Amino acid sequence: MIRFGTGGWRAVIGDEFTKKNIQILAKALSTKMKDEGTEDQGICIGYDRRFLSKEAVKWACEVFAAEEIPVLFVDRSSPTPLIMYYVMAHDLPYGLMVTASHNPAVYNGFKVFTRGGRDADEEQTADLERYIDQAEADILRGEGILTVPYEEALKKGFVTEFNPLNEYIDSILLKIDTEAIKHYGLRVALDPMYGVSQTAMRTILAIARCEVEVIHDNHDTLFGGKLPAPNEMTLRQLQNYVMDRKCDIGIATDGDADRLGVVDDQGTFLHPNDILSILYYYLLKYKKWSGPAVRNAATTHRLDRIAEAFGQKCYEVPVGFKYVSSKMAETGAIIGGESSGGLTVRGHIRGKDGIYAASLMVEMLAVTGRKLSEILEDIREEFGTLFTVERDYRFSSQRKAEIKKLLMEDKELPPFPLPIKKVSYLDGCKVYFRNGGWLICRFSGTEPVLRIFCEMESRAEAEKLTGIFEEFLSL
Repeated sequence: MIRFGTGGWRAVIGDEFTKKNIQILAKALSTKMKDEGTEDQGICIGYDRRFLSKEAVKWACEVFAAEEIPVLFVDRSSPTPLIMYYVMAHDLPYGLMVTASHNPAVYNGFKVFTRGGRDADEEQTADLERYIDQAEADILRGEGILTVPYEEALKKGFVTEFNPLNEYIDSILLKIDTEAIKHYGLRVALDPMYGVSQTAMRTILAIARCEVEVIHDNHDTLFGGKLPAPNEMTLRQLQNYVMDRKCDIGIATDGDADRLGVVDDQGTFLHPNDILSILYYYLLKYKKWSGPAVRNAATTHRLDRIAEAFGQKCYEVPVGFKYVSSKMAETGAIIGGESSGGLTVRGHIRGKDGIYAASLMVEMLAVTGRKLSEILEDIREEFGTLFTVERDYRFSSQRKAEIKKLLMEDKELPPFPLPIKKVSYLDGCKVYFRNGGWLICRFSGTEPVLRIFCEMESRAEAEKLTGIFEEFLSL
């Protein structure tokens, strides 16, 4: 079964991520493009450093070649935002990226992008799934999937190998104040987490005359035995490195470089909620931009406070960056993001880009002339300190059905010690408390886990409410 969640199709390698399924996906998208009359415009495909990523692209190319659909193949491991940028800049109907983003190393998958460089929305993925079902049905009837050997596809011109990295890097350099950065002499520690950001980040920072020191830049399909996700648990070495080398900032990106992690000058890991707050504040106060913000339902409400202080509005959407980018386009928002580390800024691609976000963070240090720890303290003093507790739980299919029925159908809730303002079922079950805090319980769209997030003005209170919900669900 090939089904798309909030971040594309992801599956365990050798289980559902197989050559057969990859060819089915390519055949389905080929048929969809022909029905839409976009087959002559072609498709751009890239891959990250995961096991079988490059091979997966070639297997897909062999199907597209048989269908006579031209493929632009970025023939080296590349950041996901590079593919999104190229689809947008060259007005292509579709793009594909072979990656499982921040999932464990046993996973791989595909992200699908549509015209404008957007994440495929629910309507597009549902339509693609119908084509996938049809391709699977054709196979069951004995109709095989036609392929052309990769080397032959190259010779016939159906596949073009190229590298648009410089074009992507130039697009970022045009958007940041490199002159301001050059005069500040910043020391930056970079942790690509064995992923694909190092070339782009090194180039951008070198052009801006930063002193750059890199860890974990070698190719390791097991990601050093850790999740390729920039969080407090996985960035201990970066924190120590920043302190030991007296760096101004530590930057980390996930496996495919669409998510950002940051360590400040004190060696403190900044939660993605803090990164979003800092950048929104910077765009409004220092760059004098004007516009709302967009966040998903599991992301800090401090963005709402910042927006209100500057006469703006913050919009809430379901989890999944396609919802964020869509709402940004609708409202003219200047920033959009999520508590998992993904964000984007108006004027760039309509999707997550950890490389651009990191570049903007570096620009902020130079333009403000303040340390990152000082900027965060300014925001906390003005808008309050909020604490977020996040917990993940594994479950059986039976438990998932039981929990969904209890929360989404029966709409049962535990007795909370705080008055409730409202309850939303926009994405899972979210409880808004009258004191401004909130708690959400939802199933992940990318992994088989249940997630609970709770934000309050004290960590003890957030822990207490999370525990109440946990006990209520017998987790």
